[in-house]
Amino acid sequence: LGKLPRRKGGRPEFKFPRFGTPEEVDYYGLLAQIEAAKQLNIPRVVLVSSMGGTDKDNFLNTIGVKTDGTGGQILMWKRKGENALVESGLDYTIIHPGGLLDESGGKRRLVLGVDDELLKREVRNIPREDVAEVCVQSLLCDGARMRAFDIIADPAGEGEATTDFEGLFASETRSYDYGKDPGEPMAALPYGIDI
Repeated sequence: LGKLPRRKGGRPEFKFPRFGTPEEVDYYGLLAQIEAAKQLNIPRVVLVSSMGGTDKDNFLNTIGVKTDGTGGQILMWKRKGENALVESGLDYTIIHPGGLLDESGGKRRLVLGVDDELLKREVRNIPREDVAEVCVQSLLCDGARMRAFDIIADPAGEGEATTDFEGLFASETRSYDYGKDPGEPMAALPYGIDI
């Protein structure tokens, strides 16, 4: 251990790759997908995003922020893109999963919520396989149309595994309130990108 280099303490630095910032990927990239979906007459769009978008101070918004305030703001750019999808006129479902688990799906009770209310729970994660199943079921169930919601799974063994997805979507009738978003993210590309 005596030979390990000593490094100044503090938070590690993080940089996004060229053309890989949240503004470019999560906002302008989604705008391009929305435009393509319209041109191709795609009947339904299912978007997987992230919980935490109502909190400007969420840790994910601080990753990669430059000294001028641009960069980073992942969740804020995601919400701005989601709002564009909501206003696009396309048929959509937006899913905000909790922390993703590398575990088998189909074994837990799934829980819906909105506006990051589920972040108040002690356990707020979900197997990736369950998120994938919710995406597929969102295409098949009318109860998931034109909605944005958060989703987590109860701990294994608590309650019966979700199999009735129409019932799951009916268990929470509200949709994410984009009016609760914490404001505009700081644009590094004030003139946008041609789409």
